[in-house]
Amino acid sequence: MSALQMTSGHGTHHGHGHGDETQTTMGFWIYLMSDCLIFAVLFATFGVLAGATANGPTGRGLFELNFVLGETMLLLASSFTFGLAMLALQANNVRRGTGWLVATFVLGAAFVGMEIHEFAELMHRGAVPQASAYLSAYFTLVGTHGLHVSFGLLWLAVMLHQIHHFGLTPVTRRRMACLSLFWHFLDLVWICVFTFIYLREFT
Repeated sequence: MSALQMTSGHGTHHGHGHGDETQTTMGFWIYLMSDCLIFAVLFATFGVLAGATANGPTGRGLFELNFVLGETMLLLASSFTFGLAMLALQANNVRRGTGWLVATFVLGAAFVGMEIHEFAELMHRGAVPQASAYLSAYFTLVGTHGLHVSFGLLWLAVMLHQIHHFGLTPVTRRRMACLSLFWHFLDLVWICVFTFIYLREFT
């Protein structure tokens, strides 16, 4: 094989790899934008139905702000540990990076556990989704975010498995970059949830 053919073949392979990476990144950004639209609709719906309590309890009588603040701190901390994990992985420190990813998983799982506990307590007190339009909108918005976090935890577990078995390949690095965007996006959405749903009830 001539040097020209070898150079041409290498260029073609590199071009395909770069094209795949660009397509993956663009596709993921499109997904995030669609998720933004979904949450925007849910926030708008909650805003319209916030006063439709059907003479039932309002958020001030249902929510425990300190408990929700604890949830918020867990998710904020998980975003911080994820950032530390990405820095470690970029420095090719797999052991430290996976350690921070495990910490992120534990914090995220604790957040989901607290949210499930909150839902169970509300339902035990009769504050079920069908009790009022307000509660329907609340459970739909907060529950959708919780499902996203649960999916993120599953994705994180898969990535820990892949990094353990395949190492830091271009593919695993790209997938981790997408997961990082997704996780920080969920953190931002939760800040909006905390402010728009919970905090406004006590201010």
